[in-house]
Amino acid sequence: MTSAARDWHALAAGCRPDGRLLIDGRRRDSAAGETFGCVSPIDGRTIAQVARGQAADIDAAVASARRAFDDGRWAHKPPAVRKKILVRFAEKILGAKDELALLETLDMGKPIGDSLSVDVPASARCIAWYGEAIDKVYDEIAPTARSALALITREPMGVVGAIVPWNYPLLMTAWKLGPALAAGNSVVLKPSEKAPLTALRLAELAIEAGLPEGVFNVVPGYGHEAGEALALHMDVDAIGFTGSTRVGRKMLEYAGRSNLKRVYNELGGKSAFVVFDDCNDIARAARTAAGSLFFNQGESCNAPTRVLVHERVADEFIAVVQAQAPKYQPADPLNPDTAMGALVDDQQLRTVLGYIDTGCSEGARLVAGGRQALAETGGFYVEPTVFDGVTNQMRIAREEIFGPVMSVIRFSTEGEAVAIANDSPYGLQASVWSHQLDRAHRVARNLRAGTVHVNQYDEDDITVPFGGYKQSGNGRDKSLHAFDKYTELKTTWLRID
Repeated sequence: MTSAARDWHALAAGCRPDGRLLIDGRRRDSAAGETFGCVSPIDGRTIAQVARGQAADIDAAVASARRAFDDGRWAHKPPAVRKKILVRFAEKILGAKDELALLETLDMGKPIGDSLSVDVPASARCIAWYGEAIDKVYDEIAPTARSALALITREPMGVVGAIVPWNYPLLMTAWKLGPALAAGNSVVLKPSEKAPLTALRLAELAIEAGLPEGVFNVVPGYGHEAGEALALHMDVDAIGFTGSTRVGRKMLEYAGRSNLKRVYNELGGKSAFVVFDDCNDIARAARTAAGSLFFNQGESCNAPTRVLVHERVADEFIAVVQAQAPKYQPADPLNPDTAMGALVDDQQLRTVLGYIDTGCSEGARLVAGGRQALAETGGFYVEPTVFDGVTNQMRIAREEIFGPVMSVIRFSTEGEAVAIANDSPYGLQASVWSHQLDRAHRVARNLRAGTVHVNQYDEDDITVPFGGYKQSGNGRDKSLHAFDKYTELKTTWLRID
C-alpha cells in the first residue's frame, strides 16, 4: 500500500509510542520515574507518556557519551566504516518513513503530506550526505619553510550536546546529528518536550544501523531541567542549539558559568521579502510569499513574515495573497491533501492570536484571516492571516510570531526598502524580487542576512549553509561548513633536519 493510500487515522489510533529515554543503547525510565504527557495538537489528546529527563539523566547520558568517545568505539573507526554506518542509518530512516511521518504529524501538527514528502526524506538525505562526506574531507599541510612540516588536522570535539526545537523535530535533529557524528563525536540530544517522539525512534534506528551504543543518547525533558543541565555540564564540549533568541542567550550564559564550551546558536528570524515594481511576475511573487509563509503553519524561523512591497504594485500583490489564503485554511493534518495543519500547542495558539490582536490595536489593517479555526476538534488551529498598512515599528513587524501571520509593509524607493529590511534585530533570510540585474545584485549585497534569495524563496539544498547574522545566531548548519562547529583544528609541527 502506498503512503498516500494509507488510512492515517487508523494508524494514529493504533500508535503507541515509547516515550522512555535512550541512554547507552537502551530504553529506560527517568531516574526519578517522572513522566509528562505528550499532547497532539491535532485534537488535544495525550498520545504518550514521555520520560521527564532531569539532571541525573543528563549525567548518565553524558557519561555514556564520554565513555563511547574516549574508548574510540566510533571516533577511531576508519572513515569508510563510519561512512557505511551513516549511509545505512539513512536507509533505515527511509525504511521507517511512514512511521516517522506519523509520529511527526501527531506530535507537532504538520500535515502528513509534508512529513512524508519533506521532513523524512530531507532528514535521510542529510544523514547520508554527511556519511558520504566522511572520506572526502581532507586535512592540510601548511606552506612552511623546507625545514618544517606543519600538519593542520581536524579532530572531533568529544561530547556534543544538541538541543532542537519542535517545529521541525526530525530535520533539525538530522542537521545537528549528521555533521557531529560524521566528525566522530558522541552526541546527547535533548529534543523539545513539545515534540520528542521522532528523536527517540531515530536513536533506535541508528543503533539498528550499527552505530555503537553510547554514541547517540536521547533525553527528553523540559528546557529548564534537562536542557539547562546539558548546557551547564562540565563534560560537554559543545552545544548545538536551535530555538528562540531568548533561550540562545541562556546557552551563552550557561557556557560562561561552566567550562566555556563552544555554543552554536541557530535562532529566530523576521525575514524580509522585498518586491520591487520592476518584478515581471507579481502574481508569482505573491504566491511564493503565501506558500513560504503558510507552510508548516508559519512555524518556521526563516518564514518571510515581513513582506515589503513597492507602493505601485502593493494592491495587486495583496489581492493575489488574499486569493491564495483559502488554499491554506487549516484542515485535518492526517488528510494527505491538507496544506496547513495545527499549531504545536495551546500556548502557541494563544501567542499567535495575541499578536493578531496586537496588530489590530496598533493600527494595521487585517485583510485576511485573523481567527481561531476548528476549535470544535480540540486542536490548535489559526486561519492564514494577512495585515496591510504595517509599519516596521509595530510589534508584528519586529517580533517573531511563529504562526501564519503576514505583515505587508509598503515602500517607495530602493533605499527605503533596504533600510526597512535591515532594521531588524534578526538577519536569517531575505528575498529580492526584481528583474533588473543590477538592482537584484545590489540589493542582495546590501541585505544583512545569512541567505538572500533572488526571484524565489526557500529553494534549498544540503550543500549550502544555513544560518544568520545578528541575533539570528552564529555558525552554520548544513554543507561542509557545519563541520566547523563540531571539530577542533590541531596544528602538528615537525622540525625536519
